Amino acid sequence: MAKRIPIRGEPTRKLAVEMARLAHDNRCEDIVLLDLRDRSPVTDFFLIATGTSDRQMRSVADDLAKLGKQQGTPAWHVSGLEGADWVLLDFVDLVVHLFDAERRSYYDLELLWGDAPRVSWRRRATRKTEPAEPPPEES
Repeated sequence: MAKRIPIRGEPTRKLAVEMARLAHDNRCEDIVLLDLRDRSPVTDFFLIATGTSDRQMRSVADDLAKLGKQQGTPAWHVSGLEGADWVLLDFVDLVVHLFDAERRSYYDLELLWGDAPRVSWRRRATRKTEPAEPPPEES
């Protein structure tokens, strides 16, 4: 049997998906995960989210940093916590951008990296199982 060759960036992709879900669970809005592996020599993924307040953005940044550390990928650099209008967490192969709505609109990273594929990060909804047989007809 042939040995499976890991896809470049796959562990980082999984971490990025977990971070997107964590940001969602912490009430961030408009969360986008971009795959930059074939587009940027600097990083593999951008996670972009909008926070609802400076306090919430700091809390989310703290939670994301903790998750990265737990997963063996501590943040190399964090900036913007003072003003909390654009908080950046650099995990080297993954860069997280937490914006307030005004800065997000102004910098528009999705437009700048518009050709980058978006990574699906949402959990799939579970389907209700249908009964094996239709219910008996009433007479």
